[in-house]
Amino acid sequence: MWSTFNPLYTAATSHLRQFREGLKTLGVLDAIQMHPDSFRPLMCHEPSPVSADSMDHLFHIRLSEVGINKRRAEELVVPFWRDYLQDVEEQEGSSKLGKILAFATSASVIPPVGLSPQPSIDFLHSFSPKSHLPMANTCINSLQLPLLGRCEDFRESMDFAIGNTQGFGRE
Repeated sequence: MWSTFNPLYTAATSHLRQFREGLKTLGVLDAIQMHPDSFRPLMCHEPSPVSADSMDHLFHIRLSEVGINKRRAEELVVPFWRDYLQDVEEQEGSSKLGKILAFATSASVIPPVGLSPQPSIDFLHSFSPKSHLPMANTCINSLQLPLLGRCEDFRESMDFAIGNTQGFGRE
């Protein structure tokens, strides 16, 4: 009974009814009902597995201005990030890449409409003991990478942070 008095339920039902009526035009609804598997890719989003390349293109890397000392340290870490993504993809597959994405954005797959704001990479320039671990702000889709001098240290730091983060109660 409650649902019939809920204006959102009524509007959704009306919109669904109009959608079905539109699909009946030229027999599209009948074709969908007879061959549902053929229409599934058109009607349902199937997220594609996250790849190292898609992750690299998804994140906007925000470097300091040219000529500033911080930039040199940042430019050393960018190849570590890209190598890390490639290694993760080769060794552990897209599920681990999804965990990296979830660490930074809370989404383990790229939604069909993309992410807003665009995910970005910033750098941790502080010298606190925690600055050797990556940090994330999922509200603004920001991943802050530590400025480490060795690729092995960068990998260990990333693996430790991602492996020890629960993230919104997910496993």
